[in-house]
Formats: sequence, structure tokens, C-alpha cells
Amino acid sequence: MESGIDFLRSQVNNAVMQHDSFLRSVVDHESQAQDQRFRDLCSRHIPRMREHQRMLEEFQRTLGSGDSRNESNPLENIGGVLKRAAGSAIGMAKDLADAPRQSDFLRLVSDIVMARQAEDTFKTFREGGRQLGIQQLADIGEMGERHHDEYVKEANRLVQQMFVEHARGAEHLIVSTPRAQQDLGAM
Repeated sequence: MESGIDFLRSQVNNAVMQHDSFLRSVVDHESQAQDQRFRDLCSRHIPRMREHQRMLEEFQRTLGSGDSRNESNPLENIGGVLKRAAGSAIGMAKDLADAPRQSDFLRLVSDIVMARQAEDTFKTFREGGRQLGIQQLADIGEMGERHHDEYVKEANRLVQQMFVEHARGAEHLIVSTPRAQQDLGAM
């Protein structure tokens, strides 16, 4: 396992890719969503998510690539760029193919999962930055964790509303057993 700057660099690189996927998803859903509340949620949070992405990428640049061989030969860097671009293109094609089959509810659930993952990463960066004395990492983590937590809270409220709206009518078809009623009463 890597350690030191190599470990930090790899974790920041992972966070940049992970957060970029989340940001692209929220941007896509702002235009794809049929539910105006979902589009509004995306619109409110995109500026913050873009700022987080910018901060992560800036910190990534300060860490450098760690490969002096690639830094001295720009042609070798092109291979990495092309691999990342191909991976992004394949991911986007898959997203486009899946888009017609997904509902706003499922899209929002997916965004919540990605936001929680990013929130955990930012929390780790915040605490790690504090303990290591890397203030820039701690600041990125602090802001990212707070904003992703706010997004997740809002998104959870909306997904719960959507769940109830889509499930409405089913309550008349579900017969509660006496045991289920007893369990609910004990809570």
C-alpha cells in the first residue's frame, strides 16, 4: 500500500474523479428531471458542487503527479488523459442509454448515494488535514462535508416526498396483520 505523499495524491485523485461523477450527475439531472422540485434542488447546489470540484482539482495540482518521468515528457501525460477521457465517454454513453429507463426518484436516490460518499471523503479530508497540519486539505474537507450534508438533507426530504407520492394508493391494498400492528404500537 502506498504511503506518504503517494497515498495522499492517490486519495485526492480518487476524490476528484468521484466528485466529478457526482457533479456531472447533478448537472445532467438539472436538465433531465421532470419533477421541478428535483430540478430546483440541482440548480441550488450546482454552484457549490462546482466550487468543491475546483478546490479539489486545485489541491490535486499542488500535489503534482508524483511521476517525474511524466512531468518531463508531456507525450506520456497524453496517454493518461486519453484513458480518462475514454473512461468518461464510456460512462456518459452508459448514462445516456440508462436515462430513459430511470425515473426522477431513482436518479435522486443515486445522487444521494454519491453525495453521501463524497461527504464521507470530505469528512476524512477534514480530519486528516487537521491531524496532519495540512490546512488546505482541512478547509476543503470542512466546506465539502458541510455542503454535501446540506444537499443530502434536502435530497432526503424530497425523495421521501416522492416516495409517498408514488406509493399513494398502495396503503389501501396492504392488509395489516395484528402482529404488525402490535410491533408498530411497541415503537
